[in-house]
Amino acid sequence: MKLVFLYYPVNNLKESLAFYRDTLGFEETWREGEHTVGLKIPGSDVQIMIEDYEAGSTAGGIFGVDSVDDFYNENKDVLEFVKTPVDVPPGRYAVYKDNSGNLLRILDFTNQ
Repeated sequence: MKLVFLYYPVNNLKESLAFYRDTLGFEETWREGEHTVGLKIPGSDVQIMIEDYEAGSTAGGIFGVDSVDDFYNENKDVLEFVKTPVDVPPGRYAVYKDNSGNLLRILDFTNQ
């Protein structure tokens, strides 16, 4: 498991993009429609992903795994998944909680 993105739900994507890009100097690297933007953190391999706020979303890490489906199948009986594996543009994605209720997101890049 490797940290790939820091995830930040935002209230206004346009204003937040201007803040991260224009104020902090992050570089936009990709976009998914009008609701999600990836930005490169200067001097780091980790990117941030800002996305329109969805009820229940909290900031946190998105971790890369070889296969979301394999991870899910190996851990579905011991971890509390709040989002089972779904397709996303780069591959597959799922979300589970740690023992304190923090959301941990996993992603694979099987569609690239």
